Amino acid sequence: MSELPTMSSQLTAPMSPTALTSLTAGMPIPFGGDRVAFVPASLAEAFRPGDRLVVVQTTGDLLHIPASQHASAAAAVADARGAFERLAGVDDDRISAFYDEFARRLADDAVFSTIISANSADVADAERRGRSTTRLVLGPAMRQGMIDGLLGWRDRRGGRDELMRTIDHDGWRVEERRAPLGVVGFVFEGRPNVFADATGVLRTGNTVVFRIGSDALGTARAIMSAALSPALAAAGLPDGAVRLLDAASHAAGWALFADTRLALAVARGSGRAVEQLGAVARQAGVPASLHGTGGAWMIVGASADPRRLAEVVGHSLDRKVCNTLNVCCVVASAAPTLVPVVIAAARDAAARQDTTPRVHVVAGSESTVNAALFEHVVGVERVDGIHEEPMADIIGIGDLASEWEWERNPEFSLVVVADIDEAIELFNRFSPRFVASIISDDAAERQLVWERADAPFVGDGFTRWVDGQYALDAPELGLSNWQAGRLACRAGVLSGDSIHTLRLRVFQADAGVHR
Repeated sequence: MSELPTMSSQLTAPMSPTALTSLTAGMPIPFGGDRVAFVPASLAEAFRPGDRLVVVQTTGDLLHIPASQHASAAAAVADARGAFERLAGVDDDRISAFYDEFARRLADDAVFSTIISANSADVADAERRGRSTTRLVLGPAMRQGMIDGLLGWRDRRGGRDELMRTIDHDGWRVEERRAPLGVVGFVFEGRPNVFADATGVLRTGNTVVFRIGSDALGTARAIMSAALSPALAAAGLPDGAVRLLDAASHAAGWALFADTRLALAVARGSGRAVEQLGAVARQAGVPASLHGTGGAWMIVGASADPRRLAEVVGHSLDRKVCNTLNVCCVVASAAPTLVPVVIAAARDAAARQDTTPRVHVVAGSESTVNAALFEHVVGVERVDGIHEEPMADIIGIGDLASEWEWERNPEFSLVVVADIDEAIELFNRFSPRFVASIISDDAAERQLVWERADAPFVGDGFTRWVDGQYALDAPELGLSNWQAGRLACRAGVLSGDSIHTLRLRVFQADAGVHR
Protein backbone atom coordinates (compact mmCIF):
# COMPACT_ATOMS: atom_id res chain seq x y z
CA MET A 1 0.00 0.00 0.00
CA SER A 2 1.53 3.28 -1.08
CA GLU A 3 2.10 6.02 1.47
CA LEU A 4 -0.23 9.04 1.29
CA PRO A 5 1.54 12.29 0.39
CA THR A 6 2.11 14.69 3.24
CA MET A 7 0.56 18.14 3.21
CA SER A 8 3.95 19.74 2.69
CA SER A 9 4.62 17.64 -0.38
CA GLN A 10 1.41 18.94 -1.99
CA LEU A 11 2.48 22.54 -1.70
CA THR A 12 4.84 24.13 -4.16
CA ALA A 13 7.27 26.82 -3.23
CA PRO A 14 5.92 30.34 -3.88
CA MET A 15 7.23 31.88 -7.08
CA SER A 16 8.62 35.41 -7.00
CA PRO A 17 7.34 37.91 -9.57
CA THR A 18 9.57 38.31 -12.60
CA ALA A 19 9.82 40.97 -15.28
CA LEU A 20 7.48 40.70 -18.27
CA THR A 21 9.76 40.52 -21.29
CA SER A 22 7.51 39.10 -24.01
CA LEU A 23 3.95 38.28 -24.95
CA THR A 24 2.59 35.39 -26.98
CA ALA A 25 -0.32 35.67 -29.39
CA GLY A 26 -3.41 34.19 -27.77
CA MET A 27 -1.94 34.43 -24.26
CA PRO A 28 -4.80 34.68 -21.73
CA ILE A 29 -4.73 37.76 -19.51
CA PRO A 30 -7.16 37.68 -16.54
CA PHE A 31 -9.01 40.90 -15.72
CA GLY A 32 -11.85 42.07 -13.53
CA GLY A 33 -11.48 39.02 -11.29
CA ASP A 34 -13.57 36.70 -13.46
CA ARG A 35 -12.85 37.43 -17.12
CA VAL A 36 -10.06 36.81 -19.60
CA ALA A 37 -8.67 38.84 -22.50
CA PHE A 38 -6.35 37.38 -25.11
CA VAL A 39 -3.20 38.96 -26.50
CA PRO A 40 -3.60 39.80 -30.20
CA ALA A 41 -0.80 38.89 -32.58
CA SER A 42 -0.01 42.55 -33.31
CA LEU A 43 0.59 43.29 -29.63
CA ALA A 44 2.71 40.17 -29.14
CA GLU A 45 4.86 41.14 -32.11
CA ALA A 46 5.32 44.75 -30.96
CA PHE A 47 6.12 44.01 -27.30
CA ARG A 48 9.80 44.23 -26.32
CA PRO A 49 11.77 43.75 -23.09
CA GLY A 50 11.38 46.87 -20.97
CA ASP A 51 7.90 47.62 -22.32
CA ARG A 52 4.89 47.66 -20.01
CA LEU A 53 1.41 46.19 -20.28
CA VAL A 54 -1.53 47.84 -18.51
CA VAL A 55 -4.70 45.77 -18.28
CA VAL A 56 -7.84 47.89 -17.86
CA GLN A 57 -9.75 45.92 -15.26
CA THR A 58 -13.19 47.17 -16.31
CA THR A 59 -12.93 46.42 -20.03
CA GLY A 60 -9.99 44.08 -20.57
CA ASP A 61 -8.25 46.61 -22.83
CA LEU A 62 -4.57 45.69 -23.18
CA LEU A 63 -2.54 48.89 -23.30
CA HIS A 64 1.01 48.66 -24.60
CA ILE A 65 3.46 51.23 -23.19
CA PRO A 66 6.83 51.07 -24.98
CA ALA A 67 9.88 51.54 -22.75
CA SER A 68 10.71 54.86 -24.41
CA GLN A 69 7.27 56.30 -23.62
CA HIS A 70 7.48 55.15 -20.02
CA ALA A 71 10.94 56.68 -19.65
CA SER A 72 9.83 60.03 -21.11
CA ALA A 73 6.83 60.25 -18.79
CA ALA A 74 8.86 59.19 -15.76
CA ALA A 75 11.51 61.84 -16.48
CA ALA A 76 8.91 64.57 -16.91
CA VAL A 77 7.20 63.66 -13.63
CA ALA A 78 10.58 63.58 -11.86
CA ASP A 79 11.34 67.09 -13.15
CA ALA A 80 7.91 68.32 -12.04
CA ARG A 81 8.31 66.72 -8.63
CA GLY A 82 11.63 68.44 -8.11
CA ALA A 83 10.13 71.74 -9.27
CA PHE A 84 7.21 71.28 -6.85
CA GLU A 85 9.59 71.09 -3.92
CA ARG A 86 11.50 74.18 -5.07
CA LEU A 87 8.28 76.10 -5.76
CA ALA A 88 7.55 76.12 -2.02
CA GLY A 89 10.36 78.66 -1.65
CA VAL A 90 9.08 80.94 -4.42
CA ASP A 91 6.96 83.92 -3.41
CA ASP A 92 3.58 84.74 -4.96
CA ASP A 93 4.95 87.80 -6.75
CA ARG A 94 7.19 85.62 -8.91
CA ILE A 95 4.27 83.38 -9.81
CA SER A 96 2.30 86.51 -10.77
CA ALA A 97 5.27 87.65 -12.86
CA PHE A 98 5.16 84.36 -14.77
CA TYR A 99 1.52 84.86 -15.77
CA ASP A 100 2.19 88.46 -16.74
CA GLU A 101 5.15 87.52 -18.92
CA PHE A 102 3.35 84.56 -20.51
CA ALA A 103 0.40 86.83 -21.39
CA ARG A 104 2.73 89.56 -22.69
CA ARG A 105 4.44 87.12 -25.03
CA LEU A 106 1.15 85.82 -26.40
CA ALA A 107 0.09 89.43 -27.03
CA ASP A 108 3.33 90.19 -28.88
CA ASP A 109 2.64 89.80 -32.61
CA ALA A 110 6.25 88.92 -33.39
CA VAL A 111 6.26 86.11 -30.83
CA PHE A 112 2.79 84.96 -31.77
CA SER A 113 3.64 84.73 -35.44
CA THR A 114 5.75 81.63 -34.77
CA ILE A 115 2.87 80.07 -32.83
CA ILE A 116 0.27 80.83 -35.49
CA SER A 117 2.58 79.43 -38.16
CA ALA A 118 2.83 76.15 -36.25
CA ASN A 119 -0.93 76.13 -35.70
CA SER A 120 -1.60 76.65 -39.40
CA ALA A 121 0.60 73.65 -40.16
CA ASP A 122 -1.28 71.56 -37.57
CA VAL A 123 -4.64 72.59 -39.04
CA ALA A 124 -3.54 71.78 -42.58
CA ASP A 125 -2.22 68.37 -41.51
CA ALA A 126 -5.43 67.59 -39.60
CA GLU A 127 -7.55 68.53 -42.61
CA ARG A 128 -5.41 66.33 -44.83
CA ARG A 129 -6.05 63.39 -42.48
CA GLY A 130 -9.79 64.05 -42.32
CA ARG A 131 -9.72 65.25 -38.72
CA SER A 132 -12.02 67.85 -37.17
CA THR A 133 -10.42 71.28 -36.81
CA THR A 134 -13.26 73.21 -35.14
CA ARG A 135 -11.39 73.32 -31.81
CA LEU A 136 -7.88 73.32 -33.21
CA VAL A 137 -7.74 76.70 -34.96
CA LEU A 138 -5.98 79.28 -32.78
CA GLY A 139 -7.88 82.35 -33.94
CA PRO A 140 -8.06 85.86 -32.47
CA ALA A 141 -10.83 84.98 -29.98
CA MET A 142 -8.95 81.97 -28.62
CA ARG A 143 -5.73 83.99 -28.40
CA GLN A 144 -7.47 86.74 -26.44
CA GLY A 145 -9.13 84.18 -24.20
CA MET A 146 -5.72 82.73 -23.33
CA ILE A 147 -4.35 86.18 -22.54
CA ASP A 148 -7.38 87.09 -20.41
CA GLY A 149 -7.11 83.81 -18.52
CA LEU A 150 -3.44 84.33 -17.73
CA LEU A 151 -4.07 87.88 -16.55
CA GLY A 152 -6.85 86.52 -14.37
CA TRP A 153 -4.39 84.14 -12.73
CA ARG A 154 -1.91 86.99 -12.37
CA ASP A 155 -4.42 89.04 -10.40
CA ARG A 156 -5.62 86.18 -8.18
CA ARG A 157 -4.07 86.10 -4.73
CA GLY A 158 -4.11 83.89 -1.66
CA GLY A 159 -3.74 80.61 -3.49
CA ARG A 160 -1.09 79.14 -1.21
CA ASP A 161 -1.13 78.85 2.57
CA GLU A 162 -4.49 80.61 2.70
CA LEU A 163 -6.19 80.55 6.11
CA MET A 164 -9.50 78.75 5.72
CA ARG A 165 -10.72 78.79 9.32
CA THR A 166 -9.56 78.98 12.94
CA ILE A 167 -10.77 76.83 15.85
CA ASP A 168 -10.05 78.37 19.26
CA HIS A 169 -9.54 76.32 22.43
CA ASP A 170 -8.52 77.28 25.95
CA GLY A 171 -4.78 77.89 25.73
CA TRP A 172 -4.37 76.83 22.10
CA ARG A 173 -5.82 77.21 18.64
CA VAL A 174 -5.94 75.26 15.36
CA GLU A 175 -5.55 76.88 11.96
CA GLU A 176 -6.80 75.12 8.84
CA ARG A 177 -4.76 76.33 5.88
CA ARG A 178 -4.79 75.59 2.18
CA ALA A 179 -1.81 73.66 0.78
CA PRO A 180 -0.76 72.45 -2.70
CA LEU A 181 -1.25 68.84 -3.82
CA GLY A 182 1.89 68.19 -5.87
CA VAL A 183 2.32 67.15 -9.50
CA VAL A 184 -0.80 67.26 -11.69
CA GLY A 185 -0.89 65.06 -14.80
CA PHE A 186 -3.07 66.58 -17.50
CA VAL A 187 -4.07 64.95 -20.79
CA PHE A 188 -6.32 66.94 -23.11
CA GLU A 189 -7.52 67.12 -26.67
CA GLY A 190 -6.04 69.38 -29.33
CA ARG A 191 -7.22 72.75 -28.03
CA PRO A 192 -4.29 75.17 -27.73
CA ASN A 193 -6.08 77.45 -25.26
CA VAL A 194 -5.88 74.77 -22.57
CA PHE A 195 -2.25 75.80 -22.05
CA ALA A 196 -3.40 78.88 -20.17
CA ASP A 197 -5.84 76.79 -18.15
CA ALA A 198 -3.26 74.16 -17.22
CA THR A 199 -0.74 76.65 -15.86
CA GLY A 200 -3.36 77.81 -13.34
CA VAL A 201 -2.16 75.03 -11.04
CA LEU A 202 0.98 77.07 -10.32
CA ARG A 203 -1.07 79.69 -8.49
CA THR A 204 -1.80 77.16 -5.73
CA GLY A 205 1.79 75.90 -5.68
CA ASN A 206 1.36 72.80 -7.84
CA THR A 207 3.30 71.77 -10.92
CA VAL A 208 2.01 70.11 -14.08
CA VAL A 209 2.98 67.58 -16.75
CA PHE A 210 0.64 67.51 -19.72
CA ARG A 211 0.13 65.76 -22.99
CA ILE A 212 -1.85 67.40 -25.79
CA GLY A 213 -3.57 65.56 -28.63
CA SER A 214 -1.36 64.82 -31.60
CA ASP A 215 -3.34 67.18 -33.83
CA ALA A 216 -2.05 70.18 -31.84
CA LEU A 217 1.43 68.96 -30.93
CA GLY A 218 3.22 71.38 -33.25
CA THR A 219 1.26 74.29 -31.79
CA ALA A 220 2.09 73.07 -28.28
CA ARG A 221 5.80 72.94 -29.03
CA ALA A 222 5.69 76.48 -30.40
CA ILE A 223 3.84 77.83 -27.36
CA MET A 224 6.33 76.17 -25.05
CA SER A 225 9.44 77.44 -26.84
CA ALA A 226 8.20 80.93 -27.78
CA ALA A 227 6.16 81.91 -24.72
CA LEU A 228 5.77 79.52 -21.80
CA SER A 229 9.35 78.39 -21.11
CA PRO A 230 10.78 81.91 -21.53
CA ALA A 231 8.12 83.20 -19.12
CA LEU A 232 9.13 80.61 -16.51
CA ALA A 233 12.76 81.64 -16.86
CA ALA A 234 12.01 85.38 -16.75
CA ALA A 235 10.00 84.98 -13.54
CA GLY A 236 12.64 82.79 -11.92
CA LEU A 237 10.37 79.77 -11.55
CA PRO A 238 11.75 76.21 -11.63
CA ASP A 239 12.06 74.99 -15.22
CA GLY A 240 10.24 71.73 -14.49
CA ALA A 241 7.16 73.50 -13.10
CA VAL A 242 5.45 73.00 -16.49
CA ARG A 243 6.43 70.04 -18.62
CA LEU A 244 5.05 69.12 -22.05
CA LEU A 245 5.13 65.39 -22.70
CA ASP A 246 6.33 65.71 -26.28
CA ALA A 247 4.86 62.55 -27.76
CA ALA A 248 2.13 61.86 -30.31
CA SER A 249 1.33 58.36 -29.04
CA HIS A 250 -1.59 57.65 -26.70
CA ALA A 251 0.86 55.43 -24.80
CA ALA A 252 2.52 58.58 -23.43
CA GLY A 253 -0.72 59.52 -21.71
CA TRP A 254 -1.15 56.02 -20.29
CA ALA A 255 2.42 56.09 -18.99
CA LEU A 256 1.85 59.47 -17.37
CA PHE A 257 -1.37 58.44 -15.63
CA ALA A 258 0.19 55.19 -14.38
CA ASP A 259 2.90 57.14 -12.50
CA THR A 260 2.14 56.86 -8.79
CA ARG A 261 3.99 60.12 -8.07
CA LEU A 262 1.10 62.11 -9.50
CA ALA A 263 -1.12 63.86 -6.96
CA LEU A 264 -3.99 64.16 -9.44
CA ALA A 265 -4.68 62.97 -12.99
CA VAL A 266 -6.91 65.20 -15.13
CA ALA A 267 -8.25 63.93 -18.47
CA ARG A 268 -10.22 66.02 -20.92
CA GLY A 269 -11.39 64.95 -24.37
CA SER A 270 -13.65 62.31 -25.92
CA GLY A 271 -15.64 60.01 -23.65
CA ARG A 272 -13.98 56.70 -24.55
CA ALA A 273 -10.40 57.99 -24.29
CA VAL A 274 -11.11 59.80 -21.04
CA GLU A 275 -12.69 56.72 -19.44
CA GLN A 276 -9.64 54.66 -20.41
CA LEU A 277 -7.20 57.19 -18.99
CA GLY A 278 -9.22 57.43 -15.79
CA ALA A 279 -9.13 53.65 -15.39
CA VAL A 280 -5.34 53.63 -15.78
CA ALA A 281 -4.95 56.32 -13.10
CA ARG A 282 -7.30 54.72 -10.62
CA GLN A 283 -5.65 51.33 -10.99
CA ALA A 284 -2.35 53.02 -10.12
CA GLY A 285 -3.95 54.60 -7.07
CA VAL A 286 -3.90 58.11 -8.54
CA PRO A 287 -7.04 60.23 -7.98
CA ALA A 288 -8.63 61.15 -11.31
CA SER A 289 -10.79 64.07 -12.44
CA LEU A 290 -12.42 63.22 -15.76
CA HIS A 291 -13.96 65.63 -18.25
CA GLY A 292 -15.20 63.65 -21.23
CA THR A 293 -18.80 63.17 -22.34
CA GLY A 294 -20.82 66.38 -22.75
CA GLY A 295 -24.04 67.56 -24.31
CA ALA A 296 -26.56 69.88 -22.65
CA TRP A 297 -30.28 69.22 -22.22
CA MET A 298 -33.06 71.80 -22.37
CA ILE A 299 -36.51 71.16 -20.88
CA VAL A 300 -39.28 73.39 -22.26
CA GLY A 301 -42.38 73.82 -20.09
CA ALA A 302 -45.87 74.65 -21.36
CA SER A 303 -45.61 78.19 -20.01
CA ALA A 304 -42.33 78.98 -21.82
CA ASP A 305 -42.30 82.36 -23.54
CA PRO A 306 -41.75 81.68 -27.27
CA ARG A 307 -39.50 84.72 -27.75
CA ARG A 308 -37.28 83.79 -24.82
CA LEU A 309 -37.19 80.17 -26.00
CA ALA A 310 -36.06 81.18 -29.48
CA GLU A 311 -33.25 83.30 -28.06
CA VAL A 312 -31.85 80.72 -25.65
CA VAL A 313 -32.00 77.91 -28.24
CA GLY A 314 -30.15 80.07 -30.76
CA HIS A 315 -27.48 81.05 -28.25
CA SER A 316 -27.05 77.39 -27.23
CA LEU A 317 -26.25 76.24 -30.79
CA ASP A 318 -23.60 78.73 -31.86
CA ARG A 319 -20.76 76.16 -31.93
CA LYS A 320 -20.10 72.57 -30.91
CA VAL A 321 -18.47 72.23 -27.50
CA CYS A 322 -19.39 70.22 -24.41
CA ASN A 323 -22.06 72.67 -23.21
CA THR A 324 -23.86 72.98 -26.57
CA LEU A 325 -27.57 72.09 -26.64
CA ASN A 326 -27.79 68.38 -27.48
CA VAL A 327 -31.32 67.31 -26.45
CA CYS A 328 -34.48 69.42 -26.28
CA CYS A 329 -37.55 68.09 -24.39
CA VAL A 330 -40.84 69.90 -25.03
CA VAL A 331 -43.98 69.32 -22.96
CA ALA A 332 -46.74 67.86 -25.15
CA SER A 333 -49.49 70.36 -24.29
CA ALA A 334 -47.46 73.19 -25.85
CA ALA A 335 -45.54 71.18 -28.46
CA PRO A 336 -47.62 72.28 -31.48
CA THR A 337 -46.69 75.88 -30.69
CA LEU A 338 -43.19 75.54 -29.23
CA VAL A 339 -41.57 72.81 -31.36
CA PRO A 340 -41.74 75.05 -34.47
CA VAL A 341 -40.12 77.81 -32.37
CA VAL A 342 -37.24 75.47 -31.44
CA ILE A 343 -36.69 74.40 -35.04
CA ALA A 344 -36.89 77.97 -36.35
CA ALA A 345 -34.31 79.07 -33.77
CA ALA A 346 -32.03 76.22 -34.85
CA ARG A 347 -32.41 77.31 -38.47
CA ASP A 348 -31.49 80.87 -37.51
CA ALA A 349 -28.40 79.64 -35.61
CA ALA A 350 -27.39 77.58 -38.65
CA ALA A 351 -28.00 80.51 -41.00
CA ARG A 352 -25.36 82.48 -39.12
CA GLN A 353 -22.97 79.73 -40.25
CA ASP A 354 -24.43 79.80 -43.80
CA THR A 355 -25.73 76.28 -43.33
CA THR A 356 -28.76 74.31 -42.06
CA PRO A 357 -29.45 72.31 -38.87
CA ARG A 358 -30.02 68.59 -38.32
CA VAL A 359 -32.84 67.49 -36.01
CA HIS A 360 -33.12 63.92 -34.69
CA VAL A 361 -36.74 63.36 -33.63
CA VAL A 362 -37.58 60.56 -31.20
CA ALA A 363 -40.15 58.14 -32.60
CA GLY A 364 -43.61 59.20 -31.45
CA SER A 365 -42.73 62.90 -31.47
CA GLU A 366 -42.61 63.37 -35.24
CA SER A 367 -46.20 64.63 -35.57
CA THR A 368 -45.12 67.97 -34.06
CA VAL A 369 -42.47 68.48 -36.76
CA ASN A 370 -43.23 69.70 -40.27
CA ALA A 371 -43.36 66.49 -42.34
CA ALA A 372 -41.49 68.18 -45.19
CA LEU A 373 -38.33 68.36 -43.06
CA PHE A 374 -38.02 64.56 -43.13
CA GLU A 375 -37.87 64.73 -46.95
CA HIS A 376 -35.82 67.92 -47.28
CA VAL A 377 -32.22 66.92 -48.08
CA VAL A 378 -29.45 69.29 -46.99
CA GLY A 379 -25.67 69.36 -47.22
CA VAL A 380 -24.15 68.44 -43.85
CA GLU A 381 -20.47 69.09 -43.23
CA ARG A 382 -18.70 66.16 -41.58
CA VAL A 383 -14.98 65.74 -40.93
CA ASP A 384 -14.70 63.68 -44.13
CA GLY A 385 -16.61 66.13 -46.33
CA ILE A 386 -20.16 67.16 -47.26
CA HIS A 387 -22.91 64.55 -46.86
CA GLU A 388 -26.43 64.76 -48.27
CA GLU A 389 -28.79 64.04 -45.36
CA PRO A 390 -32.42 64.78 -44.48
CA MET A 391 -32.85 67.82 -42.29
CA ALA A 392 -34.89 65.72 -39.84
CA ASP A 393 -34.88 61.99 -39.14
CA ILE A 394 -36.44 59.60 -36.63
CA ILE A 395 -34.40 57.99 -33.84
CA GLY A 396 -35.12 55.61 -30.98
CA ILE A 397 -35.50 56.73 -27.39
CA GLY A 398 -32.11 55.23 -26.52
CA ASP A 399 -30.42 57.57 -28.99
CA LEU A 400 -31.03 60.41 -26.54
CA ALA A 401 -27.78 59.16 -24.98
CA SER A 402 -25.84 60.12 -28.14
CA GLU A 403 -23.76 63.28 -28.11
CA TRP A 404 -23.89 64.74 -31.60
CA GLU A 405 -20.46 65.89 -32.78
CA TRP A 406 -20.94 68.45 -35.54
CA GLU A 407 -18.73 70.78 -37.53
CA ARG A 408 -20.88 73.67 -38.81
CA ASN A 409 -24.42 72.24 -38.95
CA PRO A 410 -26.12 72.58 -35.54
CA GLU A 411 -27.35 69.12 -34.60
CA PHE A 412 -29.57 68.03 -31.70
CA SER A 413 -32.29 65.62 -30.61
CA LEU A 414 -35.93 66.53 -30.01
CA VAL A 415 -38.43 64.64 -27.87
CA VAL A 416 -41.98 65.49 -26.82
CA VAL A 417 -42.76 64.53 -23.21
CA ALA A 418 -45.96 64.28 -21.21
CA ASP A 419 -44.74 66.64 -18.50
CA ILE A 420 -41.70 67.99 -16.67
CA ASP A 421 -41.47 64.81 -14.58
CA GLU A 422 -40.98 62.69 -17.70
CA ALA A 423 -38.34 65.09 -19.03
CA ILE A 424 -36.39 64.84 -15.77
CA GLU A 425 -36.69 61.03 -15.83
CA LEU A 426 -35.27 60.94 -19.38
CA PHE A 427 -32.50 63.33 -18.38
CA ASN A 428 -31.46 61.19 -15.43
CA ARG A 429 -31.62 58.00 -17.54
CA PHE A 430 -29.96 59.04 -20.81
CA SER A 431 -27.93 62.21 -20.33
CA PRO A 432 -24.34 62.38 -19.06
CA ARG A 433 -25.85 64.23 -16.09
CA PHE A 434 -24.11 67.42 -17.04
CA VAL A 435 -26.14 70.52 -17.99
CA ALA A 436 -29.91 70.90 -17.49
CA SER A 437 -31.75 74.06 -18.53
CA ILE A 438 -35.45 74.64 -17.77
CA ILE A 439 -37.31 77.18 -19.89
CA SER A 440 -40.55 77.91 -18.07
CA ASP A 441 -42.44 80.83 -16.55
CA ASP A 442 -43.60 78.51 -13.78
CA ALA A 443 -41.36 78.88 -10.70
CA ALA A 444 -42.51 75.50 -9.36
CA GLU A 445 -41.31 73.77 -12.56
CA ARG A 446 -37.94 75.49 -12.35
CA GLN A 447 -37.60 74.41 -8.73
CA LEU A 448 -38.60 70.84 -9.62
CA VAL A 449 -35.76 70.59 -12.15
CA TRP A 450 -33.30 72.02 -9.64
CA GLU A 451 -34.33 69.47 -7.03
CA ARG A 452 -34.60 66.35 -9.19
CA ALA A 453 -32.27 66.69 -12.20
CA ASP A 454 -29.05 64.89 -11.26
CA ALA A 455 -26.70 67.51 -12.70
CA PRO A 456 -23.99 69.84 -11.38
CA PHE A 457 -25.09 72.67 -13.72
CA VAL A 458 -28.71 73.83 -13.78
CA GLY A 459 -30.01 77.04 -15.35
CA ASP A 460 -33.07 78.74 -16.81
CA GLY A 461 -31.66 80.03 -20.09
CA PHE A 462 -28.98 79.24 -22.65
CA THR A 463 -26.72 76.26 -21.92
CA ARG A 464 -23.41 77.76 -22.97
CA TRP A 465 -22.92 79.63 -19.66
CA VAL A 466 -21.30 76.48 -18.26
CA ASP A 467 -17.65 77.52 -18.42
CA GLY A 468 -15.21 78.36 -15.65
CA GLN A 469 -13.75 81.49 -17.15
CA TYR A 470 -17.12 82.78 -18.39
CA ALA A 471 -19.17 82.02 -15.27
CA LEU A 472 -16.64 82.10 -12.44
CA ASP A 473 -13.83 84.30 -13.83
CA ALA A 474 -11.51 81.32 -13.34
CA PRO A 475 -9.84 79.54 -16.29
CA GLU A 476 -10.86 75.90 -16.09
CA LEU A 477 -9.00 72.66 -16.50
CA GLY A 478 -12.29 70.96 -17.28
CA LEU A 479 -15.99 70.56 -16.55
CA SER A 480 -17.10 67.40 -14.78
CA ASN A 481 -20.39 65.67 -15.34
CA TRP A 482 -22.06 63.34 -12.83
CA GLN A 483 -22.17 60.37 -15.20
CA ALA A 484 -19.95 58.36 -12.86
CA GLY A 485 -21.30 59.88 -9.64
CA ARG A 486 -21.16 63.16 -7.80
CA LEU A 487 -17.92 64.90 -6.97
CA ALA A 488 -16.41 65.07 -3.51
CA CYS A 489 -16.00 68.49 -1.92
CA ARG A 490 -15.89 70.66 -5.04
CA ALA A 491 -17.95 72.05 -7.88
CA GLY A 492 -18.17 70.63 -11.38
CA VAL A 493 -15.70 73.25 -12.61
CA LEU A 494 -12.12 72.11 -12.03
CA SER A 495 -9.92 75.19 -11.96
CA GLY A 496 -6.32 75.79 -10.99
CA ASP A 497 -7.30 76.98 -7.54
CA SER A 498 -9.50 73.89 -7.03
CA ILE A 499 -6.36 71.77 -6.76
CA HIS A 500 -5.37 71.93 -3.13
CA THR A 501 -5.46 70.05 0.13
CA LEU A 502 -5.64 71.23 3.75
CA ARG A 503 -3.02 71.35 6.49
CA LEU A 504 -3.59 71.90 10.19
CA ARG A 505 -1.26 74.08 12.25
CA VAL A 506 -1.45 74.38 16.03
CA PHE A 507 -0.41 77.39 18.13
CA GLN A 508 -0.17 76.52 21.82
CA ALA A 509 -0.07 79.51 24.19
CA ASP A 510 -0.45 77.50 27.42
CA ALA A 511 2.27 74.89 27.91
CA GLY A 512 0.15 73.31 30.64
CA VAL A 513 -2.58 72.11 28.32
CA HIS A 514 -3.24 68.41 29.03
CA ARG A 515 -5.59 66.07 27.26
